[in-house]
Amino acid sequence: MIQSTPPTTGERRAHSSHSPASFGARRGVLAAAKAALSAAAFAACAALSGLAVLSASPAQAQTYPSKPIILVVGFAAGGPTDIVARSLAQSMSKTLGQVVNVDNRPGAGATIAGNLVAKAAPDGYMLFIHHNGMATAPALYRKLPFNPLNDFEFIGQAVDVPMTLIGRADLPANNLTELVAWIKANQQKVNLANAGLGAVSHLCGTLFQQTIATDLTTVPFNGTAPALTALLGGHVDVLCDQTTQTIPHISAGKVKLFGVTTKGRIGALPNTPSLHEQGLRDFEVVVWHGMYAPKGTPKPVIEKLTAALQSALKDPEVAKRMKDLGAEITPVAKQTPEGLRPHLAAEIDKWGKVIRAAGQYAD
Repeated sequence: MIQSTPPTTGERRAHSSHSPASFGARRGVLAAAKAALSAAAFAACAALSGLAVLSASPAQAQTYPSKPIILVVGFAAGGPTDIVARSLAQSMSKTLGQVVNVDNRPGAGATIAGNLVAKAAPDGYMLFIHHNGMATAPALYRKLPFNPLNDFEFIGQAVDVPMTLIGRADLPANNLTELVAWIKANQQKVNLANAGLGAVSHLCGTLFQQTIATDLTTVPFNGTAPALTALLGGHVDVLCDQTTQTIPHISAGKVKLFGVTTKGRIGALPNTPSLHEQGLRDFEVVVWHGMYAPKGTPKPVIEKLTAALQSALKDPEVAKRMKDLGAEITPVAKQTPEGLRPHLAAEIDKWGKVIRAAGQYAD
């Protein structure tokens, strides 16, 4: 009979080295292996998800748009930008096959509207149309909640609207030379109206004061309409405003016209010299309009929107409407993302200098 021999002390030690500690080590190895497998599986799933997202964009673009689109305007209905927006929206609806609804979200120089669109889903169903204010906002609002150059996709530039320098009908001056002389002689009494801090009328008035080296009392209103109403009523003296608003009153002889703010004359007012032509060298303020989508909107969607915008700008009804208002369709090269982005960057630089020199901020 074979008898088993009890293990020696050394053997017991050797055996014990494979018990609790050894099992713990094996559990650690197994856990690490399991974690590695889980990480690999997660990475694979993430990669597949990424591919799914990437492959979804073209499919979405093919069916886009499948529901109405919202075009946000940062000003009240009936104003110059609203008029441009509604003209474009109506024509773009025909091209896109879906209604483009204008949504007015006035306030804070259109920065409320801009922030709304910047934070919207990047799917092409919420767009933003804005004028020069997109370029002046970074200087005017030191706590601006969005970055105009980095937080949007660019669709294209649309319409340029010249401005006019006008005065109340009973103003003693009859031309720019007389107006400047009258302003300097009555500096403390002259009231220069605008549509609110940051409005293009405010910027035009600020540039006018800097150009003639004369500070005036400015009277800000809550929008273009009340500022123009005050001028028509003789409550303020001078106003710089867009042709979309002023031409009817100019034609009716209800205000005095001292010049247009483009470098040359415009078709709607062919007999009116520009301020530049009359001696205010390089004075130029044109209200340009750009269309934007939230950052991350798929490129195929942007391409469809750009094509729709370009089609609208070729629409005879839109062209006539803009011509009647003194607005000009921008060249085709500017009706693109590549045309709008550098223009916005240059305007940010230009107006930033003017605003900082004036020392006026919205916040």
